[in-house]
Amino acid sequence: MDQAPDGPWLLLLHQIPPQPGYFRVKMWRRLQALGAVAIKNSAYVLPRTDQAREDFEWVLREIIKQGGEASLCEARFVDGLRDDQVEALFNAARDAEYGGIVAEARRVADNLPSGEALPEGRRPQLEAEVARLKRRLAEVSALDFFGAPGREAADGLVASLEARAQRGLERMADGRQLGDLHGRTWVTRKGIHIDRIASAWLIRRFVDPGAAFKFVPARSYRPEPGELRFDMFEAEFTHEGDLCTFEVLLARVRLDDPALRPIAAIVHDIDLKDAKFDRPEAAGIDRLIAGIAMRHRDDEDRLARGAAVFDDLYEYFRRKRA
Repeated sequence: MDQAPDGPWLLLLHQIPPQPGYFRVKMWRRLQALGAVAIKNSAYVLPRTDQAREDFEWVLREIIKQGGEASLCEARFVDGLRDDQVEALFNAARDAEYGGIVAEARRVADNLPSGEALPEGRRPQLEAEVARLKRRLAEVSALDFFGAPGREAADGLVASLEARAQRGLERMADGRQLGDLHGRTWVTRKGIHIDRIASAWLIRRFVDPGAAFKFVPARSYRPEPGELRFDMFEAEFTHEGDLCTFEVLLARVRLDDPALRPIAAIVHDIDLKDAKFDRPEAAGIDRLIAGIAMRHRDDEDRLARGAAVFDDLYEYFRRKRA
């Protein structure tokens, strides 16, 4: 969803009566469903939006109706907790939920037969599993106020399962020539992180130095003439099987520079969180990209900072091989 504004925040302070015993659990589940996070045992916070105010007001009324006490206020943290620390609480909560989706998607993928063809009767089952995962992903994404990094892996794995259900895994090398990709506008989701930053760097560094980029909402965007989408729903270049978008770009435009291979492995390990290549550099790059995302809300700023990182990383691997 679109990023929430910087504070002030909405803060719900409550005191729930001990009886009936189920009511405390009911309110906890209600607050979890709203995406609220606890900063104290009886203090929950949401970004200040009209929807959040309405949601909190319903909770407040229900608590008071049961004989409890509750107050709703606008708050700006001036000491102790900082805004970025509160945002980190939201991202941690969403990442835990995205992690559950990733684990379930991998379980489904591991139970699929190798090759393109699905056995008779397996496709409807896979379609039902994909629909369930997409519903869960939409629910979590709706509460992802600050673009938690775990969304990338969840989006990519669910999208690859959906592609398999529709048409089977596509053949990687499609013979696309670099010249066909010049002068295009490359479109991807807002809130870019590791795979989209690295892919955009790859496009501008090795495919088209004059490439333009557009950052749009995840699913509501319809491409215009001359645009190519990457790392988003129904994109021309996105996750395929267990490959991240960066790896797909390398294969489909046939970039065989040896210095790009370890970068692809690093991006894969960070994006898909499966330690497939177990590159020692991955942990450091992961934290560096996370820091860029935390400090810079604007996607062009993230891309500029990230491109400098990948320029230097590429130079390291190029000279190391030499």
